[in-house]
Amino acid sequence: MLLRHLVLFPLRLTVLLASHLLFFIVFFTVKLGMPASALKLRVEQGLIRFLCGMYVASWTGVIKFHGPKPVPEGNHVWVANHTSMIDYIILSSYTAFAVIMQLHSGWVGFLQTTVLDSLGCLWFNRTQAKDRLLVAKLMADHVADPNTTPLLIFPEGTCVNNEYCVMFKRGAFDMGATVHPVAIKYNKIFVDAFWNSKRMSFTQHLGRLMSSWAVVCDVYFLEPQTRLDDESVDEFAARVQAMIAKQAKLRVVPWDGYLKYYNLGEKHPGLIEKRRKVFADQLKSCLPPGGTAGSSNSGGSKQEETAAAATAGTKGSKKAV
Repeated sequence: MLLRHLVLFPLRLTVLLASHLLFFIVFFTVKLGMPASALKLRVEQGLIRFLCGMYVASWTGVIKFHGPKPVPEGNHVWVANHTSMIDYIILSSYTAFAVIMQLHSGWVGFLQTTVLDSLGCLWFNRTQAKDRLLVAKLMADHVADPNTTPLLIFPEGTCVNNEYCVMFKRGAFDMGATVHPVAIKYNKIFVDAFWNSKRMSFTQHLGRLMSSWAVVCDVYFLEPQTRLDDESVDEFAARVQAMIAKQAKLRVVPWDGYLKYYNLGEKHPGLIEKRRKVFADQLKSCLPPGGTAGSSNSGGSKQEETAAAATAGTKGSKKAV
């Protein structure tokens, strides 16, 4: 433990910060100095692959990729199960991807809006319905353009613990595009890669990964799928979900991942009060008639005291005789 925290972590952090410095010098030189072109896009993609590769190296990532490497094509989209934001980092260290993702604050938001924007990534706020509608249109436009960076979507919409696979959202399956399933499976032998964003920041999550021995992961690029003629959008999404879950050995559950961000008390306070009243009425129906449980017990105690006093008086009379 001391070796990991006092030797490996500082060394990894130093290398990662140095790689950021080198990356920003070259990236902003290209971003500001080169005109928009296919060459500029390829250079930016290569630089982002380098930075993502340095992140993977900072965890001593042991990553195995299975299946054919993704090739940019028009009207194609890649979908994967989601455990942490490092899913995108791992995949982008192998080949460049644009992604649809929640817009974060802090240094993560800075990288999203200044670096990843060059790949055509799409950001949204999951609590804003208008953001989701706008992203759906931009997503369809991105996929239809054969000259854009391949688009990666996490249809679960939230991070899951890599043991379950929750409901897939319809967006990726309702565009008439060919869908490429990607199954990501982490080995928890050294560290659990699941990011619980409700309990820790992404910086804390990275610190935990960087102070572990290694992050071990298998990535499977599965056979591309198209929607069948007699298949609904939901059935298509469920079929792709089953393929990913089977390969990654995940249990499919009918839960909506957005529920953990949904505060029922704030959205529907009247519903909460209504359920409380129903529960209170059920409790009252279990109480004995003519008073509360407390008064009934009190009455019973008084009767016991009276009987005990009468018994003591009888015994005293017999002794006197």
